[in-house]
Amino acid sequence: MTHTLHLTVQHPRPGIAIATIVGDMDVHAAPTLRSGALEIIQQGHPRLALDLAQVGFCDSAGLSAIIGIWHAAQEAGGSLSLAAVPDRLMRMLSMTGVDSLLPVHATTPDAVAALTDSPPASANR
Repeated sequence: MTHTLHLTVQHPRPGIAIATIVGDMDVHAAPTLRSGALEIIQQGHPRLALDLAQVGFCDSAGLSAIIGIWHAAQEAGGSLSLAAVPDRLMRMLSMTGVDSLLPVHATTPDAVAALTDSPPASANR
């Protein structure tokens, strides 16, 4: 396991961001993931896709970070989608029921298309 997590961001359309995660989403990296994603949302990109293709490991702290990011996106009137989820992480999402809360897409372009097709949620829920 590495204790380094890299987050790169692309903005394919206004209000939409793709955050590509490289590394392990563990207790050491979860705060970096959460703060990076929250910054993206606060910068006016509340519809966020996390590209997880290059995530090697995810523990409960990483899962908690994903849930926290989802809540923050919803509070900002947006949404969170997951893309290219590795099999191991997909099993964790299924076992915990998180896969029923968050849209999971096979590819990042699929996730972006879904975010583009769905209008932003109302921030006044």
